Amino acid sequence: MRGAITSRRAGIVIVAAAAAAAIAAPVLAPNPVDTRFERLLNAPPTLPHVRDEGGGWHLPFIYPWILVNQLEQRYEPDRSTRLPLHWLQGGRLVQSSGGDRAPLLWLGADSFGRDVFSRLMYGARISIALAVISALGAIAIGGAAGGLAGYAGGAVDDAVMRASDFVMVLPAMYVALALRAVLPLVLSPLIVFVLLASIFAAVGAPFVARGVRGIVRTERRLEYAVAAQALGATPARALVRHLLPAAGGFLAVEITTLVPAFIIAEATLSYVGLGFPDPVASWGTMLHDASSVRALADFPWLLSPAAAMFLIVLGLNLLFQPPGVPSYNEADESFRHLRSDSDAV
Repeated sequence: MRGAITSRRAGIVIVAAAAAAAIAAPVLAPNPVDTRFERLLNAPPTLPHVRDEGGGWHLPFIYPWILVNQLEQRYEPDRSTRLPLHWLQGGRLVQSSGGDRAPLLWLGADSFGRDVFSRLMYGARISIALAVISALGAIAIGGAAGGLAGYAGGAVDDAVMRASDFVMVLPAMYVALALRAVLPLVLSPLIVFVLLASIFAAVGAPFVARGVRGIVRTERRLEYAVAAQALGATPARALVRHLLPAAGGFLAVEITTLVPAFIIAEATLSYVGLGFPDPVASWGTMLHDASSVRALADFPWLLSPAAAMFLIVLGLNLLFQPPGVPSYNEADESFRHLRSDSDAV
């Protein structure tokens, strides 16, 4: 019990931190998302210091990078130059006093010289927003279709279930890839966002529809639903006001399942070149850029979008963990107490 509650709290902290970072991206990002620092291609992270080489203490500052080997893209800090950090200036939380010559790079730069941390913050906006909107669309479409099938029954039920079965037997990722592949490759970011949200919602709706349909079919036979119909409630009112709210817990579970799946789906489509175009900062496009270099061996900071996706998925799974389910140790302890009581009797 305590472990489950602690896990849920950890999930709340992770999800809340990710949402706050996405909302506050313009403030947290120290550099513009599209700015290219041509002399800092694949530059490593710039770590702040408070103590210089001579042992003196200062306010937080950074050392600029010096390119010592262009072929290997190897950098060394220029310890003869100390650049203080500027706080709360220009609408940003913190930035370097060196400007474009020596920017603050919390997570280094990518192969185009762009700030990875700034793109990670702005990419969270696109990736998380797309996943949430797609999940809500799947909930709306699947909930409406499943509720109608469960309440009406007969031919309507058969038609909805056969359509959902057809989509569910196909691999969801391959369906999304196929649907996106038949569309034009060169599209504006807004159109890509709408198309991907529509595709994800259509792929996820059948899973919601089947669950809602089963709940509605069960609930409509209970006394409160029969009483509502006897008092003159129309089928639409009985379905919307009384039956669909009974599926609220199931829909909450589906959201926590669909959002991580859609985040990974966007990253996959962008990784293979079927998602957002390259200038757009999303976690998928960032991983696509990282695939062109030996990121894991030489530039591990380029894989930060993968770490962010892992944390989001972990946070949502911890957030959903029900607090009322006992852990293994608690269940084993309860069994031992029950056995002791039985032996005493």
